[in-house]
Amino acid sequence: MAFVAGLLLPLAFSPFDLFPFAVLCPALLFFVWHAASPGRAGFRGFLFGLGMFSVGVSWVYVSLHHYGNMPAPLAGLAVFLFVAGLSIYPALVGWFQARFFPNPGAWHLILAIPALWVLSEWTRGWFLTGFPWLHLGYSQVATPLAGYAAWLGVYGVSFLCAVSAGLLAEGLRAPKILFRRSLPLLLLIWLSGWIAGQVEWTRPVDHPLRVVLIQGNISLDNKWQPGSRRVIMDRYWSLSEQAPRSDLIVWPESAVPAYLDEIDSGYLDKLRRLSQETKVDFLIGVMERDSDTRDYYNAVISLSPQPGIYRKQHLVPFGEYPPFDPLFRWLMRNLQIPMSDFSAGPPAQPPLTAAGQPIGVTVCYEDAFGEEVIRTLPQASLLVNVSEDAWFGDSFAPHQRLQMARMRALETGRPMLRAANTGPSAVIDHRGEVQAFSPQFKIYSLTATVQPMQGTTPYILYGNWTVVVLLVLIAAFAAFRSREP
Repeated sequence: MAFVAGLLLPLAFSPFDLFPFAVLCPALLFFVWHAASPGRAGFRGFLFGLGMFSVGVSWVYVSLHHYGNMPAPLAGLAVFLFVAGLSIYPALVGWFQARFFPNPGAWHLILAIPALWVLSEWTRGWFLTGFPWLHLGYSQVATPLAGYAAWLGVYGVSFLCAVSAGLLAEGLRAPKILFRRSLPLLLLIWLSGWIAGQVEWTRPVDHPLRVVLIQGNISLDNKWQPGSRRVIMDRYWSLSEQAPRSDLIVWPESAVPAYLDEIDSGYLDKLRRLSQETKVDFLIGVMERDSDTRDYYNAVISLSPQPGIYRKQHLVPFGEYPPFDPLFRWLMRNLQIPMSDFSAGPPAQPPLTAAGQPIGVTVCYEDAFGEEVIRTLPQASLLVNVSEDAWFGDSFAPHQRLQMARMRALETGRPMLRAANTGPSAVIDHRGEVQAFSPQFKIYSLTATVQPMQGTTPYILYGNWTVVVLLVLIAAFAAFRSREP
């Protein structure tokens, strides 16, 4: 039951968006944990994790084998080890709740297990640089629970989703109290989420902007071939020149497969002239290198009256740098991943300015880390993410990442522009609703209007620490109650 529940949980996330599974599947796990020994509860948690991650992050195989050139058997083994490692998190939750909460009951199911579950999500989000995939809260971006996002962030939404699962598990354990207590409390949590979502923490500033997101749809097989550079540059120029009248044009991550200093100065001058003549500003994903320090950066530049550069801070292990260097450098060479030895940009970088607005920029999966997105807030009035989702192929990952971007918009009360090379590119408003959306694997110019926003949500002020401290206190309180005779 635990393994099957884990297999079904990814259905709660995009592209399926069957959000009730984020309550039903954990409820089944919590139910089979009831009164189990620590060893058995840990094993059941591990089985749940195997099911959840083997389906939910199956796209890792696509990245390693199809685009990382890893032989299929080795890629399969690597994915299995990765999934098994991630499964340790629910295994530890299962063992811990059985070992340290000796008298399982209502407090145990409703508070203790949900608190421990979300603390494990939070730990997974930063340990060894973090892997914040399949957090329960992301599945709820279009439900009443999303109303808690601006208050408590994704971990707060995860907790209330897990509490809902605990209430359902309690009803399964003791059917007599299902209608008397579990369902009324469920209704209260979800209704309160809807009410919380009606609070407007941010307000419009200045006039709406006309934006264009350029989706070049450049195959990774061709992108890094020396003869492809000019064709790619011409494509982005043509799409930008032909774009409708706009205030801001955004190109995706590493749009031009060359370092900034290698790009023909005439090409950049031509872009600057287009910017000046049509009064449109550009945000362009580029690669940059420092000839003095020999550092290489995954960056975004702004072509505007106030030019600037943002250097990616949160790098992807194995994809952008060799962890535990030089131990894994041999693996990086064998994988032949282009541009895989970047340096991290400084943590304190100001917003870029384009279209007259301060813009909080993230590159690739940086937008999966809410605590990093809020570094440019409340100054920034708009969020922009540039991505190279071709690494994931036609898998779940691009859709899951779009779901994460929607959560960032909800947490911050800011619109989010997401420009991806192969799509989906999207324009998301400050309430997390997708306003415009491009098809995948097509050359596309996505045009939309966005309203910059200013103001401060509680999540911007306090980040994840409010929820983490609250969860620790809840777990301590539940432990105390569980030891009462």
